[in-house]
Amino acid sequence: MVSSAESASGRRDGAGFHASRTHKLTPGQKTANRVIAAGRAPVEHGFAHLKNWRTLTKLRTDPARATHLLRALLVLTNLEVNR
Repeated sequence: MVSSAESASGRRDGAGFHASRTHKLTPGQKTANRVIAAGRAPVEHGFAHLKNWRTLTKLRTDPARATHLLRALLVLTNLEVNR
């Protein structure tokens, strides 16, 4: 039986395809996993930078102001990465 988090195609929500010893991934599934990973990596790196700066732990403000602050930090990070 397929769980609610997993579709009949073997995919979980946003997690990509998973292989096991008895079920190998097709080339298309491997390609899909690479595409998902390529999109997820920059986001995870952005959160890692924010955690290293300890910005999120000290943030005590309303969500609208926090959004502006995070956007500004993301712009600065992108400028630094793309140098």
